[in-house]
Amino acid sequence: MVTAKFNQHNKILETTFEENVILSEIVNYIRETKENVFYPRKLKILTDSRNAIFNFTIEDLEIIVKENYESLEKYEMIIDAIIIDDPKNTVLSMLYLELVKTNKYKFEIFSTKKAAENWLNNY
Repeated sequence: MVTAKFNQHNKILETTFEENVILSEIVNYIRETKENVFYPRKLKILTDSRNAIFNFTIEDLEIIVKENYESLEKYEMIIDAIIIDDPKNTVLSMLYLELVKTNKYKFEIFSTKKAAENWLNNY
């Protein structure tokens, strides 16, 4: 399950990945973010996936990357911090990081919420 809520106080899109997270949920989340005209064009995202099981394949990462590139056309920049505590999720996220190479998208992996928030606040 993927849920997202924009925090008006800190201007960060706070996203939670919980339980089994499948490809279609991630694609829908990216598309919803792409179509949202109210988010800042320099969008900061804090994704907490500590309670998630990524239920998609390495091959599915190419679909996610494609969707992200399309979303970036609507934004000046997206800065995305993801919190991970699972080895499989870490591997998938590291592979994703290698596939997404653009100056308009910054993506980092963290093990704590505090570290992720500090990184986001420096942008």
